[in-house]
Amino acid sequence: MLMERASGVLLHPTSIPTRFGIGDLGPRAFEWVDWLEGAGQRYWQVLPLCPTDAGDSPYQSPSSFAGNPLLISPDLLAVDGLISESELAGAASNDFEMAASVDFPSVVRAKNRLLGTAIRSLRKLSASHPLQHEFAAFCDLHSDWVESHAKFMALRDANNNRPWRQWSEYLTDPTVAIKPELGGRFVDAVVLQFFFVRQWQRLREYARLRNIRIIGDIPIYVSHDSVDVWANRSLFQLDEHGDSTRVAGVPPDYFSATGQLWNNPLYDWDAMDRDGYTWWIHRLKASLRFVDLVRLDHFRGFEAYWSVRAGESTAIHGEWIPGPRGKLLHALCEALDPSGMESAASKTVPIIAEDLGMITDGVHALRKEFQLPGMKVLQFMLPGEPWDRTRPEDFEANSVAYTGTHDNDTTLGWFRSAILSSGEQLERLKQYTRCDEGNIAWEFIELALRSGSNLAVVPLQDILSLGTEARMNTPGTCGANIRNWCWKYSPGMLTVNSQQRLKQLTKDSGRI
Repeated sequence: MLMERASGVLLHPTSIPTRFGIGDLGPRAFEWVDWLEGAGQRYWQVLPLCPTDAGDSPYQSPSSFAGNPLLISPDLLAVDGLISESELAGAASNDFEMAASVDFPSVVRAKNRLLGTAIRSLRKLSASHPLQHEFAAFCDLHSDWVESHAKFMALRDANNNRPWRQWSEYLTDPTVAIKPELGGRFVDAVVLQFFFVRQWQRLREYARLRNIRIIGDIPIYVSHDSVDVWANRSLFQLDEHGDSTRVAGVPPDYFSATGQLWNNPLYDWDAMDRDGYTWWIHRLKASLRFVDLVRLDHFRGFEAYWSVRAGESTAIHGEWIPGPRGKLLHALCEALDPSGMESAASKTVPIIAEDLGMITDGVHALRKEFQLPGMKVLQFMLPGEPWDRTRPEDFEANSVAYTGTHDNDTTLGWFRSAILSSGEQLERLKQYTRCDEGNIAWEFIELALRSGSNLAVVPLQDILSLGTEARMNTPGTCGANIRNWCWKYSPGMLTVNSQQRLKQLTKDSGRI
């Protein structure tokens, strides 16, 4: 439960400007934490930190337990002596740093060269070198997931990155040791995770010393082309060839008239129940090694999930199927705190329930049974809709108020496209704000911070009063001309004025 009033900022690390074209876990991330502290914030919310695939979405990953190698800081690798200054200079660019978005193809090429150099340097170090001792300790501590991850990535690489159902080279059972000729690729994948975890833990400790907690994000579903499915096929709704029989999505909603067809394989919840939900327990524990609490995406799917026949072109033709409900959450509670389950008051886990969309009484009851905070997104709550029943100042204390999320337009962009074009909506909104276009983002920040929710989280784009050009993601869109997941702020945008304005508003709303 959220017991104290506090606030934070939503920003994915990729959105931090660096001279390598993408945010990472290096010096600029530490500066970002300093800025948060100076603004009186106590939370930093990130998106999933896992590797990304085509489309660059952190919600479609080949490995939900692993970290994204693109977040590894070349600057910190140079401090470790694994990359030379001349090699850094060859990959760095002022244009990279000043660009308003991440050019993923260019970043991947440049970063992979640097990471390859660092891997070779580490492997050349003597066995007595301190980094080799750290690496050995890492392998021991994280063997529960890093071995299967590295095996999958090595096999995937050897098969030209084709989906695992199409592998023809070195195809092996997940439980069988990898073939010697793939040993180099296997070790490389392990080393990349060592680099990521080592750097992330340093950054997290730095934040913790400044009283800033990190909110992570767990997507409810995993990618079909992932180690998660490859190594656990019996836990998903697949046929004998490994293809999905039913896939995930949501019916028509606020974002799309045809729904959202995610195409992720659905869980076989009966099989997971027989296994004691071991996979989910491991997944949550792995996440909590790196963050303090997690936003559980699409919480609605645990009460009932939208099931679509594989091969459908939209999510319109699906059906609601009962989910695991309290059985899964009870198993997670017991695994995290087996001594506390005698008391009903202790039935809770460090989860924020993303309870947006078509929410039923059953979803609300499930969330409240386990005392999980839900989400209140102001852009979804115009008068005439839920605000007619609950004003922001009356929001449930055990909840998180947002101006918008990574899936929303920025508040300024939303105001321009959805409100100014509708006289009726504009008049409704004027009951709560002045509707000053030049200040609308801060009017919404004030509404969120002064709300009854014990935690308020604001996307950095709103603090910077940016428009639609700074939107992080538009659900249901993809393709060469779609710019999802690539926004980053430019050097100089984090001003003292915006920092102190946020700090004062945080103080005035009783969150410091």
